[in-house]
Amino acid sequence: MDARRLDPDHQAWLREQAGLQLGFGRRFPHPQGGAAWLGADGQPDLGRPVHTWITARMAHVYALGSLLGVAGAGELADVAVAGLTGRLHDDEHGGWVAAVAPDGTVDGTKSAYTHAFVLLAASTVTVAGRPGGPALLAEATSALDRFRTDQGLYAERWDRAFTRLDDYRGVNANMHVVEASLAAADATGDPEIARAHRDRAVAITDRVLRWAEDFDWRVPEHFDVDWRPLPDHHRDQPDHPFEPYGATVGHGLEWSRLVLGVGDRLPAARALYDRAVSDGWGVDGADGFVYTTDWDGRPVVRDRMHWVVCEAICAAAALHAAAGEARYDDQYATWWAHAVEHWIDPATGSWQHQLTPDLRPADSVWPGRPDLYHSMHAALLPSDPLRSAALSLREGGVR
Repeated sequence: MDARRLDPDHQAWLREQAGLQLGFGRRFPHPQGGAAWLGADGQPDLGRPVHTWITARMAHVYALGSLLGVAGAGELADVAVAGLTGRLHDDEHGGWVAAVAPDGTVDGTKSAYTHAFVLLAASTVTVAGRPGGPALLAEATSALDRFRTDQGLYAERWDRAFTRLDDYRGVNANMHVVEASLAAADATGDPEIARAHRDRAVAITDRVLRWAEDFDWRVPEHFDVDWRPLPDHHRDQPDHPFEPYGATVGHGLEWSRLVLGVGDRLPAARALYDRAVSDGWGVDGADGFVYTTDWDGRPVVRDRMHWVVCEAICAAAALHAAAGEARYDDQYATWWAHAVEHWIDPATGSWQHQLTPDLRPADSVWPGRPDLYHSMHAALLPSDPLRSAALSLREGGVR
């Protein structure tokens, strides 16, 4: 049987979904610069801060839109880049602040998570040939290096002046450093710099895989300053949007895709994916993936998050491309059927960001629909899931 993910009608539908999403998010530009947080209706919520990570994600997805040939997408990517080089850039100390509040108050936290998304945005903008891409790529690469520890992994947070480093260490930021590094390797025209980006991704990935294997392929997320796991971190705040307690099902899925981009790590990718699906999918009697589990695989936060479904779609596509096994294509079809039934607004293509365990809309963790990053990946990566989306689009990999 031919792969359903590569069926021409399905490919055309994926393109349609990408175009709808880009149309939904087109009002993101904040009047003072950067990307506004979007509400459920796609209108900018000017009562919320402008976040660098959201601005970077919007630069990334609209640069992808320009590579798709969507009218106006490139110009919107330029607007997001202007936010990154303008009000969100720290001209005094270098790097990027976390956010700017409506009253102009600056959250000067320097976050590896944020800087990883700036690197991803810079990479995609460069591949798309948008103005300022190479300069932003060079600066983001340099700024991210300030987070690197002597173990080759990336610390979480500096203060604004890069003088005090927080003791917390996290794998989430490192996961996005891997993603951004692979994209940057594709974007740079310098083979030596590309090799350095790939070496960074390999070193982080191999360390995380050792930890995951020790935890029965549930990825430990939180660590102390010496990179010792903190399995009880945020036990009292299990639905934390960035540092939840326990194993995060969606990150197991996301890692299963990313490790295939790093190199020949198919057994690990299978193990991560199978553990996440076994722990997460429909385990409480309803369809959908639970958000988190404890270290024995019991659900902790049972609400559903849209990004987990998106990562399941991308991971199944990547494993099908790498292994050629029908079960991954079957699951790919299952995840998309679930998304269409419960997550996607058919009129706008936008995704609800959070559902309750009985699949009703919720907003306790993610109010509104702040960005398009995960859902655009679900629409674009399945056609050519083992390469960065930007390079694939530029070279005609998406059919």
